[in-house]
Amino acid sequence: MSSTALYPAVNGLAEAFNKIIGKLLKKFASKSQRDWDNKLGECLWAYRTTVRTLTKVTPFSLVYGCEDVLPLEIQIPSLRIALTVEMTAEEKHRLRLQEFEDLDDKRLQAQ
Repeated sequence: MSSTALYPAVNGLAEAFNKIIGKLLKKFASKSQRDWDNKLGECLWAYRTTVRTLTKVTPFSLVYGCEDVLPLEIQIPSLRIALTVEMTAEEKHRLRLQEFEDLDDKRLQAQ
């Protein structure tokens, strides 16, 4: 089995990501920091759903092609959720196709 060669650019990105997650964990975890592993999911959600300054979009939207729905928006419906509930199946389908078409443009701009 062969291993991949060292790729410094990717290492730099991984280190930057780990640094950001480390900072988030310090904010989310208790003072003893013994519960960091329980808070990792929340930190990743915060990272993935925050608009990045450089790309002007969230990592979530680049991966899934649509904006995230916060759990609170389900319990207390936001305007976006209320409008979606009132749409017909055909309108939802058309909107989803448009989001997929726009996704390529978003990814190219982010790149």
